[in-house]
Amino acid sequence: MAQNHNQENGDVRQQDLNQLLKVRYEKLQEFRENGKDPFVITKYDVTNHSAEVKENFAEMEGKEVSLAGRMMFKRVMGKASFCNIQDVQGRIQAYVARDGIGEEAYKDFKKYDVGDILGIKGTVFKTKTGEISIHAAEVVLLSKSLQILPEKFHGLTDTDTRYRQRYVDLIMNEDVKETFVKRSGVLSAIRRYLEGQGFMEVETPMLVSNAGGAAARPFETHFNALDEDLKLRISLELYLKRLIVGGLERVYEIGRVFRNEGLDTRHNPEFTLMELYQAYTDYYGMMDLTEKLYRYVAREVVGSEVLQYGDHTIDLSRPFERITMVDSVKKYANVDFNEIHTTEEAKKLADEHHIEYEERHRKGDILSLFFETYVEDHLIQPTFVMDHPVEISPLTKKKPDHPEYVERFEFFLNGWEMANAYSELNDPIDQRERFAAQEALLAAGDDEANHTDEDFLNALCIGMPPTGGIGFGIDRMVMIMTDSQAIRDVLLFPTMRSTT
Repeated sequence: MAQNHNQENGDVRQQDLNQLLKVRYEKLQEFRENGKDPFVITKYDVTNHSAEVKENFAEMEGKEVSLAGRMMFKRVMGKASFCNIQDVQGRIQAYVARDGIGEEAYKDFKKYDVGDILGIKGTVFKTKTGEISIHAAEVVLLSKSLQILPEKFHGLTDTDTRYRQRYVDLIMNEDVKETFVKRSGVLSAIRRYLEGQGFMEVETPMLVSNAGGAAARPFETHFNALDEDLKLRISLELYLKRLIVGGLERVYEIGRVFRNEGLDTRHNPEFTLMELYQAYTDYYGMMDLTEKLYRYVAREVVGSEVLQYGDHTIDLSRPFERITMVDSVKKYANVDFNEIHTTEEAKKLADEHHIEYEERHRKGDILSLFFETYVEDHLIQPTFVMDHPVEISPLTKKKPDHPEYVERFEFFLNGWEMANAYSELNDPIDQRERFAAQEALLAAGDDEANHTDEDFLNALCIGMPPTGGIGFGIDRMVMIMTDSQAIRDVLLFPTMRSTT
């Protein structure tokens, strides 16, 4: 019985909604028949925005302004009415009276709906209640909304709908708009900082024949014109290093990369990556750059080097911790890999700690699994985890005094990997051997291993100077800077399962 009652209520609500939508279409038709079709208007001269008027009221009181935005509220009171319009800066009230805009225009205004886009020209004043407003002399319907916005008191709260209809989410939720304003600020701050350090922004191909530079499965496509299979890039690395070979000593790129993997709170199959490469430095130079960059962006975007993320207070002002992967596992798992000398010993240790591994895994892979299991969640404050095993670092220089390990670090914050950096491998002979090892992994069934890139090897043979390089996950950086709990909250249009 209850189910039938709920169904009946749903049917009634749908009928009511359909009727309201029908009325909106009828209003549009009436406007068109009277020569007032809003969709033929091509421009409206906007002189000011809402926040600008409010913040500079002392200078603007009594002056004529022209604003445009979406009507979010309307209250009709006979010969005079109030409405709120929302523009990119926020909302502002307008006082609309018959004597101010004319009888015919006021008659039209009373037919306008919440969601319609209006142009309002008038003078700035303050009401008796102290609200800064616009005394309208002109109201123009610039676009008719034929859909109904979510109910104002509850807003748009269903997360699936919010992600699918981000345009409605931005209208209804001010904090969402603020997140994406900050995202833009993060990107701008990064570019300002790097330009000040002499870096050059470049662009490299997204469609590639060999998707290398990271351990990930690529998306594949077919180029009809050349009848060739291509892949979407999973990294920016190999092309940027070619530019270092070509003599561009400091380069970076901010761009989309694509990895054929799952969805969760920190992963989306297309995401924004920044990679930069600097000649004549090493991974220590990349650590220094990372510290300074993060502090700069936090000051510029958040206004502080101390950030609040969920329950954690993250302090970027103090020197970031630096610890080797071996020492971190010793610290948090009480296991010393300096005492482990063979793959067999490492696998025995993994069995004792109930850590799953694959038959192909070697000692270095097992160390990495211990790190993931025991260490990552502890790295809340900014931490550089250094000196990874060579088995999981095919593009990195070996440590001269300890060739089982490489000059690599991962930057962790809030228990997440935020960046990955190397002293770049520039020995073409060693690089070919590493590629051969990756090819063996591919043959053994590892579909995330790299193919040999002969053109990249040729570039290394031409000669690449000692170079430091790093890749930053921009989306996770934005999450930290905006206290966002899921990557979808910082992507305007995240990947969603198709509804058809």
